[in-house]
Order: sequence, then C-alpha cells, then structure tokens
Amino acid sequence: MIKKLCFLTITLLVCNTQAQDELTSKLYETYDEYKEASIGKRRIKHVDIQPLIEKFKANPKFEVQKVGESIQGRDLHLISIGSGESNIFLWSQMHGDEPTATQAIFDILNFLDAPQFKAEKEAILSKLKLHFLPMLNPDGAEVFTRRNALGVDINRDALRLQSPESQTLKRLRDSLDADFGFNLHDQSRYYNAERTEKPATISYLATAYNYEKDINEVRANAMKVIVYMNNIIQNYAPGQVGRYSDDFEPRAFGDNIAKWGTSLILIESGGYPNDREKQEIRKLNYVSILSALYTMANESYKEIPIENYEKIPRNDRKLFDLKIEHLTYELLGEEYILDLGIFNNEVDLEEHNQFYYRSSVADQGDLSTYYAYKTFDATGYTVVPPKVAKVSQIQNPMDLLKDGVAYVKTEPSGENAFVDFPLILVNEKFELNEFRVRPGINPTFFLKKEGKLTHALINGFLIDLSQPLDDQYTGNGLISGN
Repeated sequence: MIKKLCFLTITLLVCNTQAQDELTSKLYETYDEYKEASIGKRRIKHVDIQPLIEKFKANPKFEVQKVGESIQGRDLHLISIGSGESNIFLWSQMHGDEPTATQAIFDILNFLDAPQFKAEKEAILSKLKLHFLPMLNPDGAEVFTRRNALGVDINRDALRLQSPESQTLKRLRDSLDADFGFNLHDQSRYYNAERTEKPATISYLATAYNYEKDINEVRANAMKVIVYMNNIIQNYAPGQVGRYSDDFEPRAFGDNIAKWGTSLILIESGGYPNDREKQEIRKLNYVSILSALYTMANESYKEIPIENYEKIPRNDRKLFDLKIEHLTYELLGEEYILDLGIFNNEVDLEEHNQFYYRSSVADQGDLSTYYAYKTFDATGYTVVPPKVAKVSQIQNPMDLLKDGVAYVKTEPSGENAFVDFPLILVNEKFELNEFRVRPGINPTFFLKKEGKLTHALINGFLIDLSQPLDDQYTGNGLISGN
C-alpha cells in the first residue's frame, strides 16, 4: 500500500511539473498578445498608467479602489481579481526609477482579462485572490528617482511609516494578511551571477525576518516558489539568475512583511544584453510571476526541497558595459598594460522621459576577475590621444574619426548636451588638457595597432574604423561648454 501511495505521489508530481512547463512555454510564446504597448519604455509616469487603471475599473472582472495618495497628491490604486481564499499581494515601483515590473503587472492584467488560457486562469483565480498595486511611488516616478518627494526611501520606512506611501503599504499588508507577497524592484545592470560573466538578469530573495536568518515555514515557502521561478528563467536566460543578499534590514518592508507572516518574494530586474529598456526582462517577469501563481494555486511548490534555494548563485557586482583588456598605455616614456572598465552612465533629460549617455572610466588596472557586456581584447593595441579640429559643417563623422579627431570646434545648434553622432562638440576656446587615462574621465581616445588607427572610443563607445558606422554605433556624442 505504501509503495502504491509513493508511486501515486511521484506520478502526480511529474504530471504537475509537465503541465506547468507546458504552461510556461505557452506564456512565453504568446506574450506579445498581452503586452501593454502603451508603456513600452522604462520612464513611465503616473499619468501613463491612469488610462489603464480606468480601463480595469470599468471591467466587472476587476475590483479597483483608491487606497491612498502620494505626498504630492497622486492617487494610489489597488487592482484585485479572483475569488480564492488565499490573498496574494504584488506591489511595484516603491522606488520611482524601478518600473520593469510595473509594466509586467499590466501585461499580467491583460492576460487575466483575455479569453485564452481559460482552464489555467480558472485554476489560479478560484484558489487565489490577486491584489496589484502597480506604482507605489508615483512622485519618484515623475522624476525617475529612487526616493519619494520627502526624500525618503520607502523601503526603509517600514518602522516609522513617515510617508503616506509607506502607511498605505502597511495598511494593505495588514488588511489583506496575504499568504504571499511579491516585492518588485529593479537592480543595477552591473550585477552578475557570482563568478560568472552572466548578468543577473533576475535576482530573487526570500527575505530574512531576523538577524539570525532563521528559516520558518513562512520563509521556506518563499524559498520553494523562488526555486520554481529560477527553474523557469533558466529556460530563457540560462545562468542569468542571482540570489540577492539576505542580510536582515530591520527598517525594510520586505524583511518586516516576512516577520509579519507573509511569505515574501523579492524580485530584482537587472540587466540583459542589448535590452537597455528591459523589455525582455519585463517578459521574464510576466512569465515567471504567472507561473508562480499557478504553482501557488495548485500547491505543487510544497514538494520542492528548500536546499535548492542555496544553489542559486549569489549576486555579485563585477560587470561593466565595456571592458578593454591588455591595452598598451604609454606614460612618461614607459609602456604599461592596463585593463579598462567603462560604464555608459545614463543622464536624464529635463522632462525625465528620455536620457543620453555620459560615460566614465569606472576602474583600471588588473580587471581579470571582472566581466562586461562587451569585451575587447586590445593585446597589441596602443592608446592614442584624441585630436581637436575646427569644422564649419560636420558631414561624415567617420572621416574625422579616421584622422584621429574626436573633439570638433563648431557652433552647436540648440541647448542640448549631446549629439546623435560620435564626436565631442566644443567651443572656440577649447583646449585639450594633458591627456591621461584615469578613473573618472570620459573615455574618449583612439587605438592603434602596427602604426595604424583602428578604433575610436568616443564617450565610452568603441567604434571599429574599418566598419560602417551605422552597423555598430549605439551611443551618442557630447556637447561640452569647456
């Protein structure tokens, strides 16, 4: 009899796993049918999501209620759906410049409203009641910054509850008494999965509820669901999952919500190659969250061993946008071999709707234990300082670059701080200071090999001078007032 029961249990587990794998594949393949096209870039604001909230408010499938206001008076809304006894609470953008999951939430809501996947949605919504707070910090989102209008990090305000946004989150947590909570964030694109060159595209954490990092049933359940979500992401971003630090932070909402009895799942959206706007990562949020809800509804996560949680690599922070390695650099008559690590830093425009790049040398020296989205082996290449030229009209930037010119004296039009081509525009009085490669500088210089210029590095973007510019360049030049 025991053998029969064991066989039956194993059979059910295998069937559940196969059904969930099939669902995940279908979710990924059909994603574009549910993607909310009106919010396709990261710098979304409160006004951008109001038409979407109104749409769901008019839909009888959903319950939409105003649950609070931000410091500057922007409404906070909770969108709920489902008839199950188990409450699941998902909130996003408590940091105003972390909107990836906000976009994914509206994709998920579109999915829940659509006629497809009827059986799977019925399985979820009959067992669970889902509650979404898509933008907790709309004042921060308005200016694309982490903190709220008070200058407070909402995720460090769980004890004092100084901000109205914090008070709303605490009140909702207490009233819902959710079994699971999803605390949805973005992290730096410079995190990698520990000891690998892979970016930590998604990082997870089952938050600790005390300094000892004890594991009770509440935290264990979060770990099990995270293991399941990790297995999903491995199908689409293999090796690109990290495990966020579980050091206890007594002021943080995630840690306290776990202490208050909700199994807390932190999701951090990091970086992905050629995905600056994080649209592929948004898709991974959508797929993994929906799949997690399915496993919560059928409770198959309970059979997952928590030991697998520790097998997820830790987050590390050893990524650059560009690493130039083994570069020859001449200084005071001597030659040295350097690695350079370069960040393509984003600078917001005034309305916080778009940005441009102002790059910097983040580090140099021996960077053999670091990685990058793009690595260039500069063995045999030597640094060449840039030149300045006066040009009345720029017709072909590549012609100037091939002559070693990076700085151009010309009359820029308008008041922009950047240009859409790889040159640095300067005024008539501009003079190059003594050229030296060092951390903090804007990386603009040339590379030569065997006496010939081969590459230009303009504002941190590497350009092969033998290839057409349009086929390789994705950065911008700068306009300097100096």
